Amino acid sequence: MFARLFLLLLIVPIVEFYLIIRIGSRIGFGVTLGIVVLTALLGATLTRAQGMRAWIRFQQASSEGRMPHREVLDGIMILLAGVVLLTPGFLTDAVGFLLLVPPVRAALRDRVGKALKGRVRVMGMPVGDKDPRQVGPEPKERMVEGKVIELNQDE
Repeated sequence: MFARLFLLLLIVPIVEFYLIIRIGSRIGFGVTLGIVVLTALLGATLTRAQGMRAWIRFQQASSEGRMPHREVLDGIMILLAGVVLLTPGFLTDAVGFLLLVPPVRAALRDRVGKALKGRVRVMGMPVGDKDPRQVGPEPKERMVEGKVIELNQDE
């Protein structure tokens, strides 16, 4: 894992530098710089808007009592999109804008979710007598204390 990350952090800047030089030599330094700045500003704006939507969906899922796993993965990918869009370069901009496209993000979210399935353990805070290690719906059998009041037909 560390070797892959190291290679990624080594190769991406080299590819970005190569692309900026090649494209800059064709369209000019000023235009290249303008494109890099414009994509960073546009990316920041789109990331902020989609991040707010993801946050609202996260809050809705939480208030409905659902596990917000999709919303969390969406939020992480939107955050990653923002980071790579602020990184100057054409390759990172392409990856960042792709992560902001909801169908692309959904497909990637499904793949990441399948890869993480069984590797992630969800724990919660104890509420009342509930065991924090218990995830999912409560058991079907519950004892409820109550008082029976009989009403006469005459009353």
